Amino acid sequence: MNALDANAVILAAVSSENVIENRIFAEISVGDAASLTRQATRRDIDLLAIVSGDVNPIQMDADFARNSPFHKVVAHGLYGSALVSGVIGAKLPGPGGIFLGQDIRYLLPVAVGDTLTVTVTVSAKDEASGELRLDCRGANQNGQAVLSGTAYVRAPTEKLRVPRPDLPVVRVGDHERFRALMDRVRGEPPLVVAVAHPCDAAALGAAVEAAQAGLIEPILVGPRAKILAAARATGADCAPYRLIDAPHSAAAAAAAVALARRGEAQALMKGSLHSDELLHAVLDPQEGLRTGRRLSHVYLIDAPGYPRPLLLTDAAVNIAPDLEAKRDIIQNAVDLAHMLGVAEPRVAVLSAVEVINPNLRSTLDAAALCKMADRGQITGALVDGPLAFDNAISPASAREKELVSAVAGQADILVVPDLEAGNMLAKQLTFLAGADAAGVVLGARVPIVLTSRADSARTRLASCAVAGLIARAAPRPA
Repeated sequence: MNALDANAVILAAVSSENVIENRIFAEISVGDAASLTRQATRRDIDLLAIVSGDVNPIQMDADFARNSPFHKVVAHGLYGSALVSGVIGAKLPGPGGIFLGQDIRYLLPVAVGDTLTVTVTVSAKDEASGELRLDCRGANQNGQAVLSGTAYVRAPTEKLRVPRPDLPVVRVGDHERFRALMDRVRGEPPLVVAVAHPCDAAALGAAVEAAQAGLIEPILVGPRAKILAAARATGADCAPYRLIDAPHSAAAAAAAVALARRGEAQALMKGSLHSDELLHAVLDPQEGLRTGRRLSHVYLIDAPGYPRPLLLTDAAVNIAPDLEAKRDIIQNAVDLAHMLGVAEPRVAVLSAVEVINPNLRSTLDAAALCKMADRGQITGALVDGPLAFDNAISPASAREKELVSAVAGQADILVVPDLEAGNMLAKQLTFLAGADAAGVVLGARVPIVLTSRADSARTRLASCAVAGLIARAAPRPA
Protein backbone atom coordinates (compact mmCIF):
# COMPACT_ATOMS: atom_id res chain seq x y z
CA MET A 1 0.00 0.00 0.00
CA ASN A 2 1.48 3.34 -1.04
CA ALA A 3 1.37 6.52 1.01
CA LEU A 4 -1.65 7.92 -0.83
CA ASP A 5 -3.63 4.74 -0.25
CA ALA A 6 -2.65 4.74 3.42
CA ASN A 7 -3.86 8.32 3.78
CA ALA A 8 -7.14 7.42 2.13
CA VAL A 9 -7.68 4.61 4.64
CA ILE A 10 -6.94 6.91 7.55
CA LEU A 11 -9.33 9.58 6.29
CA ALA A 12 -12.07 7.04 5.66
CA ALA A 13 -11.78 5.94 9.28
CA VAL A 14 -12.33 9.46 10.55
CA SER A 15 -15.97 10.30 11.19
CA SER A 16 -17.57 13.08 9.17
CA GLU A 17 -17.81 15.19 12.33
CA ASN A 18 -14.02 15.24 12.59
CA VAL A 19 -13.19 16.12 8.98
CA ILE A 20 -13.60 19.16 6.81
CA GLU A 21 -14.10 18.76 3.08
CA ASN A 22 -13.87 21.48 0.47
CA ARG A 23 -15.84 22.16 -2.68
CA ILE A 24 -13.81 22.88 -5.75
CA PHE A 25 -14.82 25.55 -8.25
CA ALA A 26 -16.49 23.07 -10.61
CA GLU A 27 -18.70 21.70 -7.81
CA ILE A 28 -20.06 25.09 -6.79
CA SER A 29 -23.20 26.63 -8.26
CA VAL A 30 -24.78 30.04 -7.93
CA GLY A 31 -27.26 29.84 -5.05
CA ASP A 32 -25.20 27.38 -2.95
CA ALA A 33 -25.07 28.45 0.71
CA ALA A 34 -23.50 27.54 4.05
CA SER A 35 -23.99 28.84 7.61
CA LEU A 36 -22.30 29.01 10.99
CA THR A 37 -24.00 29.70 14.33
CA ARG A 38 -22.21 30.87 17.45
CA GLN A 39 -23.14 32.49 20.76
CA ALA A 40 -21.10 35.58 21.59
CA THR A 41 -19.22 35.32 24.90
CA ARG A 42 -17.11 37.64 27.01
CA ARG A 43 -14.16 35.40 26.18
CA ASP A 44 -14.70 35.93 22.43
CA ILE A 45 -14.58 39.69 22.92
CA ASP A 46 -11.41 39.49 25.00
CA LEU A 47 -9.68 37.27 22.43
CA LEU A 48 -10.54 39.69 19.62
CA ALA A 49 -9.22 42.59 21.69
CA ILE A 50 -5.96 40.70 22.26
CA VAL A 51 -5.49 39.85 18.58
CA SER A 52 -6.62 43.17 17.11
CA GLY A 53 -5.46 45.60 19.76
CA ASP A 54 -8.94 47.16 19.66
CA VAL A 55 -9.62 47.96 23.32
CA ASN A 56 -12.46 50.40 22.78
CA PRO A 57 -14.09 50.63 26.24
CA ILE A 58 -17.51 49.96 24.72
CA GLN A 59 -16.23 46.38 24.36
CA MET A 60 -14.05 46.18 27.46
CA ASP A 61 -15.57 48.32 30.22
CA ALA A 62 -19.08 47.56 31.49
CA ASP A 63 -19.36 50.92 33.28
CA PHE A 64 -18.41 52.86 30.16
CA ALA A 65 -20.73 50.73 28.02
CA ARG A 66 -23.74 51.45 30.26
CA ASN A 67 -23.49 55.11 29.25
CA SER A 68 -23.03 54.33 25.56
CA PRO A 69 -25.85 54.34 22.98
CA PHE A 70 -26.13 50.56 23.42
CA HIS A 71 -26.16 50.62 27.29
CA LYS A 72 -24.18 47.34 27.46
CA VAL A 73 -20.96 45.71 26.33
CA VAL A 74 -21.08 44.81 22.64
CA ALA A 75 -18.80 42.72 20.45
CA HIS A 76 -16.41 44.20 17.93
CA GLY A 77 -17.78 44.48 14.41
CA LEU A 78 -14.88 42.23 13.54
CA TYR A 79 -16.70 39.44 15.39
CA GLY A 80 -19.27 39.07 12.60
CA SER A 81 -16.58 39.30 9.95
CA ALA A 82 -14.61 36.58 11.71
CA LEU A 83 -17.63 34.26 11.52
CA VAL A 84 -17.90 34.99 7.79
CA SER A 85 -14.28 33.89 7.50
CA GLY A 86 -15.12 30.77 9.50
CA VAL A 87 -17.85 29.74 7.04
CA ILE A 88 -15.59 30.35 4.05
CA GLY A 89 -12.57 28.56 5.53
CA ALA A 90 -14.38 25.47 6.80
CA LYS A 91 -17.53 25.10 4.64
CA LEU A 92 -17.90 27.11 1.44
CA PRO A 93 -15.61 26.68 -0.38
CA GLY A 94 -13.62 25.25 2.55
CA PRO A 95 -9.93 24.22 2.77
CA GLY A 96 -7.78 25.61 0.00
CA GLY A 97 -10.00 28.60 -0.70
CA ILE A 98 -8.31 32.01 -0.76
CA PHE A 99 -10.21 34.84 0.93
CA LEU A 100 -9.66 37.91 -1.27
CA GLY A 101 -11.72 40.56 0.49
CA GLN A 102 -15.03 41.61 1.94
CA ASP A 103 -17.35 44.59 2.15
CA ILE A 104 -19.43 44.25 5.32
CA ARG A 105 -21.83 46.65 6.99
CA TYR A 106 -22.84 46.17 10.64
CA LEU A 107 -26.53 46.84 11.10
CA LEU A 108 -27.14 46.04 14.78
CA PRO A 109 -24.83 45.46 17.76
CA VAL A 110 -24.06 41.95 18.99
CA ALA A 111 -24.11 41.69 22.79
CA VAL A 112 -22.70 39.04 25.08
CA GLY A 113 -25.16 36.14 25.04
CA ASP A 114 -26.55 36.88 21.58
CA THR A 115 -26.59 33.95 19.15
CA LEU A 116 -25.39 34.99 15.69
CA THR A 117 -26.04 32.92 12.54
CA VAL A 118 -23.92 33.93 9.55
CA THR A 119 -24.83 32.66 6.07
CA VAL A 120 -22.84 33.04 2.85
CA THR A 121 -24.54 32.45 -0.51
CA VAL A 122 -22.80 32.19 -3.89
CA SER A 123 -24.10 35.05 -6.02
CA ALA A 124 -21.64 34.91 -8.94
CA LYS A 125 -18.84 32.77 -10.45
CA ASP A 126 -16.02 34.00 -12.67
CA GLU A 127 -14.88 31.13 -14.90
CA ALA A 128 -11.77 32.95 -16.06
CA SER A 129 -10.36 33.70 -12.60
CA GLY A 130 -11.98 30.92 -10.58
CA GLU A 131 -13.30 33.54 -8.19
CA LEU A 132 -16.62 33.53 -6.32
CA ARG A 133 -18.73 36.40 -5.06
CA LEU A 134 -20.60 35.56 -1.86
CA ASP A 135 -23.51 37.45 -0.35
CA CYS A 136 -23.08 37.56 3.44
CA ARG A 137 -25.89 37.86 5.93
CA GLY A 138 -25.94 37.65 9.72
CA ALA A 139 -28.96 37.43 12.02
CA ASN A 140 -29.35 37.25 15.80
CA GLN A 141 -31.53 34.89 17.82
CA ASN A 142 -34.55 37.14 17.18
CA GLY A 143 -34.14 36.97 13.42
CA GLN A 144 -32.90 40.57 13.21
CA ALA A 145 -30.25 41.32 10.61
CA VAL A 146 -26.97 42.32 12.26
CA LEU A 147 -24.63 42.34 9.26
CA SER A 148 -24.84 42.39 5.47
CA GLY A 149 -22.29 42.51 2.70
CA THR A 150 -20.18 40.75 0.12
CA ALA A 151 -17.09 38.55 0.23
CA TYR A 152 -14.73 37.56 -2.59
CA VAL A 153 -12.99 34.18 -2.67
CA ARG A 154 -10.81 32.21 -5.05
CA ALA A 155 -12.18 28.68 -4.98
CA PRO A 156 -9.84 25.68 -4.65
CA THR A 157 -9.09 23.48 -7.65
CA GLU A 158 -7.85 20.44 -5.71
CA LYS A 159 -10.26 18.26 -3.79
CA LEU A 160 -9.39 18.06 -0.06
CA ARG A 161 -10.84 16.07 2.82
CA VAL A 162 -8.72 16.51 5.91
CA PRO A 163 -9.03 15.92 9.66
CA ARG A 164 -10.45 18.90 11.48
CA PRO A 165 -7.48 20.48 13.28
CA ASP A 166 -7.50 20.46 17.08
CA LEU A 167 -7.81 24.01 18.30
CA PRO A 168 -5.24 25.15 20.86
CA VAL A 169 -6.37 25.58 24.43
CA VAL A 170 -6.48 29.31 25.07
CA ARG A 171 -7.17 30.59 28.56
CA VAL A 172 -8.15 34.20 28.84
CA GLY A 173 -8.19 35.93 32.21
CA ASP A 174 -11.63 37.41 31.70
CA HIS A 175 -12.01 38.35 35.39
CA GLU A 176 -15.79 38.06 35.24
CA ARG A 177 -15.84 37.18 38.95
CA PHE A 178 -13.97 40.34 39.89
CA ARG A 179 -16.31 42.33 37.64
CA ALA A 180 -19.30 40.77 39.41
CA LEU A 181 -17.72 41.59 42.78
CA MET A 182 -17.28 45.23 41.79
CA ASP A 183 -20.89 45.37 40.61
CA ARG A 184 -22.06 44.19 44.05
CA VAL A 185 -20.50 47.15 45.84
CA ARG A 186 -21.36 49.83 43.31
CA GLY A 187 -23.84 52.31 44.68
CA GLU A 188 -22.74 51.72 48.27
CA PRO A 189 -21.18 54.64 50.17
CA PRO A 190 -17.38 54.47 49.99
CA LEU A 191 -15.70 52.55 52.80
CA VAL A 192 -13.73 54.74 55.21
CA VAL A 193 -10.26 53.18 55.25
CA ALA A 194 -7.24 54.12 57.36
CA VAL A 195 -4.21 53.68 55.12
CA ALA A 196 -1.12 53.05 57.22
CA HIS A 197 2.09 54.71 55.97
CA PRO A 198 1.31 55.30 52.25
CA CYS A 199 4.74 56.77 51.62
CA ASP A 200 5.69 55.45 48.20
CA ALA A 201 4.13 55.60 44.75
CA ALA A 202 2.65 52.09 44.84
CA ALA A 203 0.99 52.41 48.25
CA LEU A 204 -0.35 55.92 47.76
CA GLY A 205 -1.40 55.14 44.20
CA ALA A 206 -3.41 52.11 45.36
CA ALA A 207 -5.32 54.21 47.89
CA VAL A 208 -6.03 57.07 45.48
CA GLU A 209 -7.02 54.63 42.73
CA ALA A 210 -9.57 52.95 45.00
CA ALA A 211 -10.89 56.33 46.07
CA GLN A 212 -11.31 57.49 42.49
CA ALA A 213 -13.21 54.27 41.77
CA GLY A 214 -15.65 55.21 44.54
CA LEU A 215 -14.72 52.19 46.68
CA ILE A 216 -13.03 53.89 49.63
CA GLU A 217 -12.66 57.20 51.41
CA PRO A 218 -9.02 57.04 52.51
CA ILE A 219 -7.53 58.52 55.64
CA LEU A 220 -3.79 58.81 54.95
CA VAL A 221 -1.77 58.11 58.10
CA GLY A 222 1.98 58.65 58.14
CA PRO A 223 4.77 61.23 57.87
CA ARG A 224 3.14 64.18 56.12
CA ALA A 225 6.29 65.18 54.22
CA LYS A 226 6.80 61.66 52.83
CA ILE A 227 3.16 61.28 51.80
CA LEU A 228 3.18 64.62 49.99
CA ALA A 229 6.49 63.76 48.32
CA ALA A 230 4.99 60.49 47.06
CA ALA A 231 1.97 62.43 45.78
CA ARG A 232 4.18 64.87 43.87
CA ALA A 233 6.18 61.99 42.38
CA THR A 234 3.06 60.24 41.09
CA GLY A 235 0.95 63.28 40.26
CA ALA A 236 -1.70 62.22 42.78
CA ASP A 237 -3.89 64.85 44.40
CA CYS A 238 -4.14 64.23 48.16
CA ALA A 239 -6.06 67.41 48.90
CA PRO A 240 -9.50 65.71 49.04
CA TYR A 241 -8.37 63.21 51.69
CA ARG A 242 -7.85 63.49 55.43
CA LEU A 243 -4.17 63.26 56.33
CA ILE A 244 -2.96 62.40 59.85
CA ASP A 245 0.70 63.10 60.54
CA ALA A 246 2.63 60.27 62.23
CA PRO A 247 6.43 60.37 62.61
CA HIS A 248 7.28 56.85 61.41
CA SER A 249 5.79 53.56 60.25
CA ALA A 250 5.18 52.07 63.71
CA ALA A 251 3.40 55.23 64.82
CA ALA A 252 1.39 55.24 61.59
CA ALA A 253 0.26 51.64 62.20
CA ALA A 254 -0.79 52.46 65.77
CA ALA A 255 -2.65 55.60 64.69
CA ALA A 256 -4.47 53.77 61.89
CA VAL A 257 -5.53 51.03 64.33
CA ALA A 258 -6.72 53.67 66.79
CA LEU A 259 -8.95 55.18 64.10
CA ALA A 260 -10.58 51.81 63.54
CA ARG A 261 -10.89 51.19 67.25
CA ARG A 262 -12.74 54.48 67.70
CA GLY A 263 -15.04 53.70 64.76
CA GLU A 264 -13.63 56.46 62.56
CA ALA A 265 -12.39 53.90 60.02
CA GLN A 266 -14.25 50.82 58.78
CA ALA A 267 -11.15 49.03 57.47
CA LEU A 268 -7.36 49.19 57.40
CA MET A 269 -5.09 49.20 54.38
CA LYS A 270 -1.39 48.43 54.37
CA GLY A 271 0.81 51.12 52.91
CA SER A 272 4.58 50.97 52.44
CA LEU A 273 5.34 49.39 55.81
CA HIS A 274 5.91 45.69 56.46
CA SER A 275 2.82 43.56 57.09
CA ASP A 276 4.22 42.41 60.45
CA GLU A 277 4.43 46.00 61.64
CA LEU A 278 0.78 46.68 60.88
CA LEU A 279 -0.41 43.36 62.33
CA HIS A 280 1.64 43.94 65.50
CA ALA A 281 -0.44 47.07 66.13
CA VAL A 282 -3.66 45.21 65.28
CA LEU A 283 -2.82 42.45 67.79
CA ASP A 284 -1.83 44.77 70.63
CA PRO A 285 -3.62 43.36 73.72
CA GLN A 286 -4.71 46.77 74.99
CA GLU A 287 -4.96 49.08 71.96
CA GLY A 288 -5.45 46.63 69.12
CA LEU A 289 -8.39 45.12 67.24
CA ARG A 290 -8.39 41.57 68.57
CA THR A 291 -11.51 39.41 68.63
CA GLY A 292 -12.04 35.85 69.82
CA ARG A 293 -11.02 34.66 66.36
CA ARG A 294 -7.44 34.22 65.16
CA LEU A 295 -6.35 36.51 62.34
CA SER A 296 -5.87 34.85 58.96
CA HIS A 297 -5.32 35.92 55.38
CA VAL A 298 -7.57 34.85 52.51
CA TYR A 299 -6.90 35.25 48.79
CA LEU A 300 -9.92 35.49 46.52
CA ILE A 301 -8.56 33.84 43.37
CA ASP A 302 -9.98 34.61 39.92
CA ALA A 303 -8.36 31.77 37.94
CA PRO A 304 -8.91 31.36 34.20
CA GLY A 305 -10.16 27.86 33.52
CA TYR A 306 -11.64 27.26 36.98
CA PRO A 307 -15.45 27.40 36.94
CA ARG A 308 -15.97 29.22 40.24
CA PRO A 309 -14.29 31.71 42.59
CA LEU A 310 -11.58 30.10 44.70
CA LEU A 311 -10.50 31.09 48.21
CA LEU A 312 -6.95 30.23 49.31
CA THR A 313 -5.90 30.43 52.97
CA ASP A 314 -3.53 31.15 54.73
CA ALA A 315 -0.66 32.48 52.63
CA ALA A 316 0.40 35.58 54.55
CA VAL A 317 -0.21 35.59 58.32
CA ASN A 318 0.06 32.22 60.11
CA ILE A 319 3.45 30.65 59.51
CA ALA A 320 2.95 27.13 60.88
CA PRO A 321 -0.59 26.99 62.28
CA ASP A 322 -1.57 24.28 64.74
CA LEU A 323 -4.89 22.47 64.71
CA GLU A 324 -6.72 25.14 66.70
CA ALA A 325 -5.40 27.88 64.44
CA LYS A 326 -6.41 25.93 61.33
CA ARG A 327 -9.93 25.69 62.69
CA ASP A 328 -10.13 29.51 62.84
CA ILE A 329 -8.45 29.84 59.44
CA ILE A 330 -11.14 27.62 57.90
CA GLN A 331 -14.03 29.35 59.68
CA ASN A 332 -12.78 32.79 58.59
CA ALA A 333 -12.69 31.62 54.97
CA VAL A 334 -16.11 29.97 55.24
CA ASP A 335 -17.61 33.18 56.64
CA LEU A 336 -16.14 35.12 53.71
CA ALA A 337 -17.50 32.58 51.23
CA HIS A 338 -20.97 33.13 52.73
CA MET A 339 -20.59 36.89 52.24
CA LEU A 340 -19.66 36.24 48.62
CA GLY A 341 -22.86 34.27 48.13
CA VAL A 342 -21.61 30.68 48.45
CA ALA A 343 -24.20 29.10 50.74
CA GLU A 344 -22.31 25.91 51.60
CA PRO A 345 -18.70 26.17 50.45
CA ARG A 346 -16.65 23.05 49.80
CA VAL A 347 -13.44 23.16 51.83
CA ALA A 348 -10.44 21.10 50.70
CA VAL A 349 -7.76 20.66 53.37
CA LEU A 350 -4.61 20.22 51.31
CA SER A 351 -1.63 17.94 51.71
CA ALA A 352 0.78 16.19 49.36
CA VAL A 353 -1.42 13.09 49.32
CA GLU A 354 -5.06 12.17 49.76
CA VAL A 355 -4.54 9.40 52.32
CA ILE A 356 -3.69 9.71 56.00
CA ASN A 357 0.02 9.19 56.64
CA PRO A 358 1.25 9.32 60.27
CA ASN A 359 4.52 10.78 59.01
CA LEU A 360 2.77 13.75 57.40
CA ARG A 361 1.32 16.05 60.03
CA SER A 362 -0.83 17.84 57.43
CA THR A 363 -2.76 14.62 56.74
CA LEU A 364 -3.42 14.09 60.47
CA ASP A 365 -4.57 17.70 60.85
CA ALA A 366 -6.85 17.30 57.83
CA ALA A 367 -8.49 14.21 59.31
CA ALA A 368 -9.00 15.96 62.66
CA LEU A 369 -10.47 19.06 60.98
CA CYS A 370 -12.98 16.91 59.10
CA LYS A 371 -14.11 15.37 62.38
CA MET A 372 -14.29 18.83 63.95
CA ALA A 373 -16.63 19.83 61.13
CA ASP A 374 -18.71 16.71 61.81
CA ARG A 375 -18.99 17.75 65.47
CA GLY A 376 -19.99 21.35 64.72
CA GLN A 377 -16.66 22.96 65.62
CA ILE A 378 -16.52 24.24 62.03
CA THR A 379 -19.88 25.34 60.64
CA GLY A 380 -21.48 26.32 57.37
CA ALA A 381 -19.34 24.22 55.04
CA LEU A 382 -18.49 20.78 53.70
CA VAL A 383 -14.95 19.91 54.79
CA ASP A 384 -12.82 17.08 53.37
CA GLY A 385 -9.18 16.15 53.51
CA PRO A 386 -6.48 15.33 53.17
CA LEU A 387 -6.68 16.12 49.45
CA ALA A 388 -3.82 16.74 47.07
CA PHE A 389 -4.12 19.90 45.01
CA ASP A 390 -4.98 18.07 41.78
CA ASN A 391 -7.83 16.03 43.19
CA ALA A 392 -9.13 19.04 45.12
CA ILE A 393 -9.76 21.07 41.97
CA SER A 394 -9.90 18.52 39.13
CA PRO A 395 -12.95 16.23 38.77
CA ALA A 396 -10.97 14.00 36.41
CA SER A 397 -8.17 13.58 38.96
CA ALA A 398 -10.70 12.84 41.71
CA ARG A 399 -12.32 10.15 39.55
CA GLU A 400 -8.93 8.67 38.71
CA LYS A 401 -8.17 8.32 42.42
CA GLU A 402 -11.70 6.93 43.00
CA LEU A 403 -12.39 9.49 45.69
CA VAL A 404 -15.94 9.47 47.01
CA SER A 405 -16.28 13.04 48.24
CA ALA A 406 -18.62 16.01 48.03
CA VAL A 407 -15.55 18.27 47.90
CA ALA A 408 -12.96 16.53 45.70
CA GLY A 409 -12.70 18.07 42.23
CA GLN A 410 -14.91 21.06 43.04
CA ALA A 411 -13.40 22.90 45.98
CA ASP A 412 -14.42 26.47 46.79
CA ILE A 413 -11.81 26.90 49.55
CA LEU A 414 -8.25 25.57 49.62
CA VAL A 415 -6.65 25.32 53.07
CA VAL A 416 -2.87 24.96 52.87
CA PRO A 417 -0.68 23.24 55.50
CA ASP A 418 1.46 26.31 56.22
CA LEU A 419 2.37 29.78 55.02
CA GLU A 420 5.19 28.59 52.75
CA ALA A 421 2.90 26.24 50.82
CA GLY A 422 0.19 28.91 50.57
CA ASN A 423 2.54 31.63 49.44
CA MET A 424 4.09 29.45 46.74
CA LEU A 425 0.70 28.21 45.53
CA ALA A 426 -0.75 31.73 45.34
CA LYS A 427 2.25 33.00 43.37
CA GLN A 428 2.18 30.01 41.02
CA LEU A 429 -1.48 30.71 40.28
CA THR A 430 -0.87 34.40 39.64
CA PHE A 431 2.45 34.31 37.79
CA LEU A 432 2.08 31.05 35.84
CA ALA A 433 -1.66 30.48 35.51
CA GLY A 434 -2.71 34.09 34.87
CA ALA A 435 -4.92 34.30 37.96
CA ASP A 436 -5.69 37.45 39.92
CA ALA A 437 -5.63 37.23 43.70
CA ALA A 438 -7.36 39.81 45.91
CA GLY A 439 -6.12 39.56 49.50
CA VAL A 440 -7.68 40.48 52.84
CA VAL A 441 -7.04 39.67 56.50
CA LEU A 442 -10.00 38.46 58.55
CA GLY A 443 -10.58 37.89 62.26
CA ALA A 444 -10.00 41.44 63.52
CA ARG A 445 -12.71 43.98 64.32
CA VAL A 446 -12.31 45.38 60.81
CA PRO A 447 -11.01 43.86 57.57
CA ILE A 448 -7.42 44.58 56.62
CA VAL A 449 -6.33 45.02 52.99
CA LEU A 450 -2.78 43.85 52.30
CA THR A 451 -1.57 45.20 48.97
CA SER A 452 1.59 44.27 47.08
CA ARG A 453 3.69 46.15 44.58
CA ALA A 454 3.11 43.27 42.13
CA ASP A 455 -0.70 43.56 42.36
CA SER A 456 -2.57 44.69 39.27
CA ALA A 457 -4.97 47.63 39.53
CA ARG A 458 -7.84 45.15 39.18
CA THR A 459 -6.54 43.12 42.14
CA ARG A 460 -6.15 46.18 44.35
CA LEU A 461 -9.67 47.35 43.60
CA ALA A 462 -11.08 43.87 44.16
CA SER A 463 -9.32 43.69 47.54
CA CYS A 464 -11.03 46.93 48.56
CA ALA A 465 -14.36 45.59 47.30
CA VAL A 466 -13.96 42.43 49.41
CA ALA A 467 -13.14 44.58 52.44
CA GLY A 468 -16.31 46.55 51.78
CA LEU A 469 -18.42 43.39 51.77
CA ILE A 470 -16.88 42.26 55.05
CA ALA A 471 -17.15 45.64 56.76
CA ARG A 472 -20.84 45.91 55.93
CA ALA A 473 -21.64 42.33 56.96
CA ALA A 474 -22.90 41.48 60.44
CA PRO A 475 -22.26 40.09 62.92
CA ARG A 476 -18.50 40.35 63.18
CA PRO A 477 -16.34 37.80 65.06
CA ALA A 478 -16.75 38.21 68.81
